[in-house]
Amino acid sequence: MNAMDPRPLYARAAAQIASLVAAVRPEQLDGPTPCAEFDVRLLLSHMVGGTRRIAVIGEGGDGLAVRPFADGVPDDGWQAAYDEVRTRVREAWADDARLDAPVTVPWGEATGRIALAGYVMEAVTHTWDLSEALGRPLELDPELAEFALMIAQRVLPGEGREDPELPFGAVAPAAEGADAYGRLAAWTGRSPLVTA
Repeated sequence: MNAMDPRPLYARAAAQIASLVAAVRPEQLDGPTPCAEFDVRLLLSHMVGGTRRIAVIGEGGDGLAVRPFADGVPDDGWQAAYDEVRTRVREAWADDARLDAPVTVPWGEATGRIALAGYVMEAVTHTWDLSEALGRPLELDPELAEFALMIAQRVLPGEGREDPELPFGAVAPAAEGADAYGRLAAWTGRSPLVTA
């Protein structure tokens, strides 16, 4: 973990998100997501805002000062907003020295590589959320989910998630034969949407 370069995985995760964002239809924006407090529009806002936060961290700025939501994005502007921030992340983390630089992220102090790996986990988890909300329009990259699950199992305890500030619920049971995304969703306390 201390020697890995998470940038290629982050780039793949961001490209996958961009494909999903492009698949969102206007009538889906008010629809539910596996994050009970988010509809699709608010999830998109969080995905753009969280991506902006890791860009600012990569640029050497105070990511904690960045609100993890994007305000003022028109309903037809989510794809452009996400493309802009993912490009900014790529540029912010282009210098290899950023990987070993100390940074502050919402969960504490870490090296850049550890912080960016954590944001791969967040991006891939929210990819599953968005995919579920949209009715699974695309096949998702299983390698990304395996990596995100490994990170999640290292950094998120299986017990003691009662803290209301923790954005992950209790571990949910994974369906028998669940793929890596299903196991990641279960570990992060998510359940698939129930559709009629």
